[in-house]
Amino acid sequence: MRRRSSWTLSGVAILLAAISGFGYLMPCAAPGAFLHRLGLPLDRAACPSPVSASAASDKGASLPLAPAVTVVKSAAHDFVDRFFVSGTLVPRDEAMVGAQIDGLRIVELLAEDGDHVDKGQVLARLDRSQLDALVAQNDAALARADAAIAQATSQIGQFDASLAQAQAELDRARKLDVQIVTQATLDQKIAAFRTAQSLLAAGKSALAVAEADKASRAAERRELMVRIDRTEVRAPVAGIVSRRTARLGAVALSASDALFRIVTDGAVELEAEIPEQWLARLTLGMPSKIALPGVEGEVGGNVRLISEEVDKATRLGKVRIALPREAQARIGSFASGVVIIARRSGVGVPTSAVTRGEDGDFVQVVADDRVEQRKIVTGITNARLTEIREGLVESETVVARAAAFLRSGDHVRPIVSAAPNGKKVEEAAR
Repeated sequence: MRRRSSWTLSGVAILLAAISGFGYLMPCAAPGAFLHRLGLPLDRAACPSPVSASAASDKGASLPLAPAVTVVKSAAHDFVDRFFVSGTLVPRDEAMVGAQIDGLRIVELLAEDGDHVDKGQVLARLDRSQLDALVAQNDAALARADAAIAQATSQIGQFDASLAQAQAELDRARKLDVQIVTQATLDQKIAAFRTAQSLLAAGKSALAVAEADKASRAAERRELMVRIDRTEVRAPVAGIVSRRTARLGAVALSASDALFRIVTDGAVELEAEIPEQWLARLTLGMPSKIALPGVEGEVGGNVRLISEEVDKATRLGKVRIALPREAQARIGSFASGVVIIARRSGVGVPTSAVTRGEDGDFVQVVADDRVEQRKIVTGITNARLTEIREGLVESETVVARAAAFLRSGDHVRPIVSAAPNGKKVEEAAR
């Protein structure tokens, strides 16, 4: 009999534990009646009265709990619209310096890769010994021409004197009577006069020939001096030597590769290829920031050239971005950066707060705990913030993450979230 009572009490205990664990599924009056039938005491404080429970139920039905949504306030930000570019560093202008005279060997080199050179500076010298021999030969020819001129000039003086004497004798013979001077003598005087004239003309011709020969020799000398001057390879422009192919002892040929390449004024640019739809957005002078290999930080630049031609195969156009002279840019290196397309201040909201659809862009504005679907016009957009050009003003509250289940007029319980850190937003265009 005692064993049955103990088992009964144990079963009651287990039953009470089950009832207490799942009491939220049963009205509080049910376990109370059950305990009363078992003859156990009932704790009235543990169960509210029927009147209080009914009142609480009526109050909850009249004020349902609104859904909680995270909201942020629109704020002013500095937006920067930029476009990513990459390409190869190239010289703005490159001077090709080659030999202007063929067949001479290089005997001296005066410039190396990377040297800064001035306009007219000697870069290399060629062997001029053969030209020096020709100059000596020309000097002898000029001296001979000078002697010929002097001889011709002297002969002209003699011939001129002979002509004057013949002229005088002829004039005297013509004034004398026929009985005194015979016709034969007069004919001799006339012949002598004409011979003197011929000799004077021949002397003048010889002088002209000598002078022409001297002029020819002088022209040959000028040509030789030009050729000698060309044995010194000079820089046609000021700049930086980017490549030197000249070698000591090599024979310089004008038809071969350039002996030196000079970057004019040391100006280096980034040549990038961009899609054709972006060409219309770029204008000359737009600022840019370029990251150079091996250089800490970024260097500033400007758009200098926008190609008017688009490759019909790749649909890409070329853009040249000028870099500052002091930038440590090496030709042929790869570089990348951004072009600043626009920079302005405006109202911004998180990009997640913007809903994009066929009818335009929308945000869900929260005012007096009510949702309002509002159409907006967006501007610069990135993964974090979106610029609102129209439809929203600063300090308005919007749903931080637009939800499809929210509709205009819905009652919500807003929970304010911290605005994105920072006042400056940049878009890395894709």
